Amino acid sequence: MSEPKTPTPTPAGDTYKGWVFKWTNYIKGYQRRWFVLSNGLLSYYRTQAEMGHTCRGTINLATATITVDDACNFVISNGGAQTYHLKASCEVERQRWITALELAKAKAARMQAESDDSGDDFSPSSAPAAPGPGGSSQNSEVQSALRTLGSKVEDLSTCNDLISKHGSALQRSLSELDNLRLTGEAGDKIRQVTERATLFRITSNAMINACRDFLALAQAHSKRWQKALQAEREQRMRLEETLEQLAKQHNHLERAFRGAAQTNATADNKSAVGPRKGEASDEDDDNEFFDAMEEAPEFITVPADLQFHKRSSSNISGFNSEMCPDDQSLNDEPLAMNQESPSQEMVPLKKRRMRIPDKPNYSLNLWSIMKNCIGKELSKIPMPVNFNEPISMLQRLSEDLEYHELLDKAAKCHSSLEQMCYVAAFSVSSYSTTVYRTGKPFNPLLGETYELDRQRESGYRSLCEQVSHHPPAAAHHVISDRGWTLRQEITVASKFRGKYLSIMPLGTIHAEFEKGNHHYTWKKVTTTVHNIIVGKLWIDQSGEIDVVNHTTGDRCHLKFAPYSYFSRDVARKVTGVVMDKDGKAHYVLSGTWDEKMEFSRVMQSSRGGENGTEGKQKTVYQTLKAREVWRRNSLPESAETMYYFTALALTLNEPEESVAPTDSRRRPDQRLMEDGRWDEANTEKQRLEEKQRSVRREREREAASQRTSSQSEEGAPHDNYQALWFERCEDQITGEQVHLYKGGYWETKDHGTWEGCPDIF
Repeated sequence: MSEPKTPTPTPAGDTYKGWVFKWTNYIKGYQRRWFVLSNGLLSYYRTQAEMGHTCRGTINLATATITVDDACNFVISNGGAQTYHLKASCEVERQRWITALELAKAKAARMQAESDDSGDDFSPSSAPAAPGPGGSSQNSEVQSALRTLGSKVEDLSTCNDLISKHGSALQRSLSELDNLRLTGEAGDKIRQVTERATLFRITSNAMINACRDFLALAQAHSKRWQKALQAEREQRMRLEETLEQLAKQHNHLERAFRGAAQTNATADNKSAVGPRKGEASDEDDDNEFFDAMEEAPEFITVPADLQFHKRSSSNISGFNSEMCPDDQSLNDEPLAMNQESPSQEMVPLKKRRMRIPDKPNYSLNLWSIMKNCIGKELSKIPMPVNFNEPISMLQRLSEDLEYHELLDKAAKCHSSLEQMCYVAAFSVSSYSTTVYRTGKPFNPLLGETYELDRQRESGYRSLCEQVSHHPPAAAHHVISDRGWTLRQEITVASKFRGKYLSIMPLGTIHAEFEKGNHHYTWKKVTTTVHNIIVGKLWIDQSGEIDVVNHTTGDRCHLKFAPYSYFSRDVARKVTGVVMDKDGKAHYVLSGTWDEKMEFSRVMQSSRGGENGTEGKQKTVYQTLKAREVWRRNSLPESAETMYYFTALALTLNEPEESVAPTDSRRRPDQRLMEDGRWDEANTEKQRLEEKQRSVRREREREAASQRTSSQSEEGAPHDNYQALWFERCEDQITGEQVHLYKGGYWETKDHGTWEGCPDIF
């Protein structure tokens, strides 16, 4: 296995990276580790892939000592607490690291000294007064630039000392070579001189780079200061012009006021008649403006912004998604087209919230709660809300629609194979919301529902209902007026294994398209939550998915690669191949489940070399240029304080008046947690769970009495619960017993008659 070539060092730079051998123990000896030198800190990792999440150790060079053992070995220590015994591949490579470390140490020591003295140097009493409103910011910018220039000068001074040091060593070696007789030691001395000359050249290059940085920084700041001076001159001229105009307006207003005072009596006598012709008020001007808007042109432009739509990249049918600043200023509310009106009447969309209360910082002893839960079913463990996020599992299931536009695009595809690519990307996109979401959603109560009505904005309506409690199962049905339907029933099986938590979703997801009557099915992969007891929580997705088109026989096999310390692949990698019913590959998908997915058309496939010890052959695909099919939306601002919710997740628990009494938005413990009242939420959560248990015991008693009257009692009593909006039947595609939507919810909502809903809260 060939090692990556270490780049030429840049000691004056801010970052230096490379492979170095580190002493681990007497059994393993020296092991290769990836070291990163940045901002006065030396950190190391097992592989480059670990840089994003797992640091194995860090030393602050400001207080560290650097010593050289022999030709290739050197030691870094910070006084006994941490000591790294390192070995480079050669003496030249070792000297590269020594030079970079000495520069970084000198810079870190200077920064530490400056920070210690900053209170005296920049105290409010000694700071000069700013000449204007922007004087303070400009003064701080100048001071920062001067400190940076001073730092560069110190770099030059350090490099100069190193050059003097290596130059003296080189002179000594040359003197020894002059006094050396022609013996067998001549070759060794010549090699020593060559190596020292190489070291001298490396240090000289470092000084040259530092000089280049100094010059570039000075030139850049010179241009910035020239531009700032020119901007100040222009601003002063504009202020003078504005002041002159204000003086003229002031004189005009004084004359108008004197004239109005003289005609005041006449205006009072005629006030009952109303304003004379030509004296339209400001309100009249506004009315005339909007009357002109009502005489609409042939097309309407709607701004594609987050406050108007869920995403800037989604296009709503019947609209031109281009931005028109003039039209945007007419009304702050977005407009949606009334699909039932032939005259294309426009109605305002509801503004969705963009923030929730910040997550409070509560401490909790996790081990005291989890040590008695090993091996138990997660749904049977009483968990405080401290581990939750303020949404239910039904709302988390509705988050699968975050990237519903993939199904919108799939519904328009003429090719079933290309449609398969969009469906496969949709199946991957549902995991992108789990990257930072380590909180557990609320377990829904039996009979709890959740609706997500986005028909005006995005064309779909979604309904979830908790149809079973043990095992917990939720049925989900989505219908879109853009030609597709989505349904699923998910049962979550989870096990706590001490170090990690495995979550296995059981159930099949169905997507049906009106165009071509294509019917797709797939399942979900396993979610693993690591570092449950000790360390920072992180989530991984692993497993395989088969997306099957039951109409044409097309198939897409997706593989979610699990994270591995020893893998060189990209973390969270997903790969897949779209094949027809004959097994011929047509598209290749690749990407990551937390960032993006791309697909490429296969032009030719062939068998490659052997893969692994089993002698299997890899298939090599020759493809066209990849096209991006999906990319994750960026998180909202300050998402880390709002449970890392996406823009859609922030709106899921927003209160709505017309929803069912069993809707998750009305759940009191979940609402208390969102408001930051966690102690009250825990109390309310226990009350709801106890109420659910008592209702279940009552149902079991009724079921037992019915069975006793009809036949001899055998075994434990069964729960005779039936879902309200879904009915249990056999799936015609998979043969599974599932709950299918039987209709009636949206009609009940339109009439506002919720008498049939149980009282679960």
